[in-house]
Amino acid sequence: MPPRLELDVSFAARRPWAPRRADFERWAAATLADRALRTRVPRGDARSAAISIRVVGAARSRTLNARYRNKDRPTNVLSFGGAGRMPDGSTDLGELVICAPVVAREASSQGKSGPAHWAHLTVHGVLHLLGFDHEGRREARKMEVLEIQILDRLGFSNPYVWPEA
Repeated sequence: MPPRLELDVSFAARRPWAPRRADFERWAAATLADRALRTRVPRGDARSAAISIRVVGAARSRTLNARYRNKDRPTNVLSFGGAGRMPDGSTDLGELVICAPVVAREASSQGKSGPAHWAHLTVHGVLHLLGFDHEGRREARKMEVLEIQILDRLGFSNPYVWPEA
């Protein structure tokens, strides 16, 4: 059984559109509950897993992306690993910083609905917090397969197949 999700969501930006806290909670919890992640998700005596999601504008995303990734442009999602196991038995998985304007622009250019793209980036970010990356081809494929499966269970289509415009 997956740990209870402790989710903190804050909005420094809501434009052009951002999901509700309940949406983020559903998407993050579905990722933590995925059976393929049993070795990565804290279990057993872990009481809870804490994730923070901060929705920001382009300027803040650009600043963080420049500072931590040396890329002077806003990006869709950044993940920052947490402190890990805490003395009370809970696990701090970390923080996701998601840029509302970039997500909206990408969803529009890719012909995707806003909720579908936000769900994808939330799942993608939580997988990063669990230690997945997409630096190499094999790692990227493994991560993509997990994203596709989790999003399918949430009712969203494959995010890597873009509708024709």
